[in-house]
Amino acid sequence: MRDGHRLVKIDEYENLIGSEAVERIIKKADALKDLHVVHINSTYYGGGVAEILSSMSLLMNSAGIKTGWRIIQGSPDFFSVTKKMHNALQGGEINLTKRKLDIYEDVVYENAVRNHLDHNMVVIHDPQPLPMIRHYKKHGPWIWRCHVELTNPNRELWNYLSPIIEKYDASIFSIREYMQKLKTPQLFFLPAINPFSIKNQEMSEEEIQERLDHYHIPTDLPLVAQISRFDRWKDPEGVIQAFKIARKEVDSTLVLLGNIATDGPEGEKVYDSLIKQREDRIIIISRQDTALVNALQRRAAVIMQKSIREGFGLTVAEAMWKGAAVIGGNVGGIRYQIEDGVNGFLVSSIEEAAERLVTLLKDRKLREEMGQKARETVKEKFLMSRLLEQYLDLFGSVETIYLLR
Repeated sequence: MRDGHRLVKIDEYENLIGSEAVERIIKKADALKDLHVVHINSTYYGGGVAEILSSMSLLMNSAGIKTGWRIIQGSPDFFSVTKKMHNALQGGEINLTKRKLDIYEDVVYENAVRNHLDHNMVVIHDPQPLPMIRHYKKHGPWIWRCHVELTNPNRELWNYLSPIIEKYDASIFSIREYMQKLKTPQLFFLPAINPFSIKNQEMSEEEIQERLDHYHIPTDLPLVAQISRFDRWKDPEGVIQAFKIARKEVDSTLVLLGNIATDGPEGEKVYDSLIKQREDRIIIISRQDTALVNALQRRAAVIMQKSIREGFGLTVAEAMWKGAAVIGGNVGGIRYQIEDGVNGFLVSSIEEAAERLVTLLKDRKLREEMGQKARETVKEKFLMSRLLEQYLDLFGSVETIYLLR
């Protein structure tokens, strides 16, 4: 057994955010050390929510706040229903039958029975566990954190969910454009990355090459990559089409690296459709290998995230942190990360994506300049230390309000 297990602590961010910011965060955490916090979501891997909670729950504990992270259990039928809800919140259609609602509410109730939440701060993430609040006597504030895009949610679904949301003491969305008509106070927290995780920490050229060789990814031509779970909203088909247009002018290799989240049953269908388009220079990989993600984001000439709906798009920030030139869909939270033409490109069509891809592949200097600015953007705005401080401020304020009632 290895001795000396350790957690990343907030003071390790000092070289990135400065000693004054670190001291301020430590002081805020010290004032909340009596809290017992729990985060609840629907999957432990596959997507930005799990990525954030994995790091955030540990960082909160290292700051002295007792923090748990729980995953709800559910049948394939349950996750089929909640995936339809996820899509409908992002503007898709849904047939909200009594059967679907019964499946949803029954499984949430079962999870409420097996999870004894006597914590004095509960944070529920996304729609899957949302109704759990109905089944508890609260011992403190409950907060709902919604990570999906909400610019045009399906009205029938929203009318069903909003009375449940209004039972919470506060709601958190990623950006102000997602604000809804709710009695519950609404806050806006941009997601963030952990710069010390395996996915984001520094890698040597030898380590990068080892990962690429392990998966037989050729490096004789420039690499173009999109890294995200297999989901139609990420538009992997559009990425392939844009790549095929661009390679008529510039030879390159495309890698689509993804996974199938446990709460995303459509992922397998998307993956199967992509496999049919696999070629020598179009590589499709389904793996949960964070070191490979890191290696690809560091070695690729261009990273794409051509989403057509996106709550935030954490893979954009991850790639930008590594100094990558990123082409992102001009949607949702991606627009809060990429300043078009400055630290990356925003695109709204396959043709525009192909054009920007050709531009970047032909201009190494432009790639490097954008990549440098991209890393600075993440350093200033999208590190986990900033998100921790926002949660600390929220916990302090909602706890005070709750106790004064």
